[in-house]
Amino acid sequence: MTTTHLGDLTVSPIGFGCMALSHVYGGTTDEAARDTLGAAVDAGTTFLDTSDVYGKPREGATGPAGTNEEMLAPFLAKRRDEVQLATKFGITAPRDETGASAKRTDGRPEYARSACDASLARLGVDTIDLYYHHRPDPDVPIEETVGAMAQLVEAGKIRHIGLSEVTSEELQRAHAVHPIAALQSEWSLWSRDVEDRVVPACAELGVGFVPYSPLGRGFLTGTLTKEQVAGDFRGGTSRMGEAFDANQKIVDIVAEVARRHDATNAQVALAWLLHRADQMGVSAVPIPGSRKPERALENLGAVGLILDDEDMTRLDSIRTLVEGTRNIVDNPKWISSGRE
Repeated sequence: MTTTHLGDLTVSPIGFGCMALSHVYGGTTDEAARDTLGAAVDAGTTFLDTSDVYGKPREGATGPAGTNEEMLAPFLAKRRDEVQLATKFGITAPRDETGASAKRTDGRPEYARSACDASLARLGVDTIDLYYHHRPDPDVPIEETVGAMAQLVEAGKIRHIGLSEVTSEELQRAHAVHPIAALQSEWSLWSRDVEDRVVPACAELGVGFVPYSPLGRGFLTGTLTKEQVAGDFRGGTSRMGEAFDANQKIVDIVAEVARRHDATNAQVALAWLLHRADQMGVSAVPIPGSRKPERALENLGAVGLILDDEDMTRLDSIRTLVEGTRNIVDNPKWISSGRE
């Protein structure tokens, strides 16, 4: 397996999104989740991406669930030296007895410090390789949040700083305080708004890009049914709810190219993303997730898949066919395109 870079951090060209190993897409057992991770790392995946908000909250708990990080701890106890570990902070959860939450993000310096200490304890590690601010806090200047994260670097608690779903202007302001290694946002065949401003800003600053949901939360693989997505939050989104049938034309195009290369839809979608990132001059490390070892191994096959100009042109046509937005909440400012 080759390597690539997110800033100065050397990682595998395709990472693993650990959110899929929790309850959000149907869930799995912790033991099975770690078996899937073991198979992926054995095959050459070294970049693992989680967050303090991932996982099913424990009964009566307040704040971020933390259970996905806890699931990882026994795995990291055995294989920490083989992986680059990324986690995130900043998306909060209800904290009062009523379950009400008036605020969904927290970028205060004191919160950054406490959240980092909590993640280190749950993960059972001394240092986090890449620590992201998961969503900007509209009430805290991003310079203050990143300044606190820079102190965490100085303290040896984290090695590199990342941001998620920031605009190009927010990235530039943050990068002026401390070098940003990576920006994470949704980027895929059917989510390309970041190409307008955010990806070019990353290329200009030398910031790596970590595309989350590179397979469209599984939709682009062509393996999902309406019944499956109806069982989780995906069925409540515009793209995978009311527009599920209309968007099948997108899956048909991906499948057409996949047949031409004797590949899977997932491999084509990931290969397109790697090629598109190269065209735009940015180092990108997609983080598909899976509950099954065979799917994790299948995804790695995208690294050697070469798409020609005809393939790229055909796949690029998907951009004009998508029905529904990529936002999963009602607030348009939850994602970067809603603030640019």
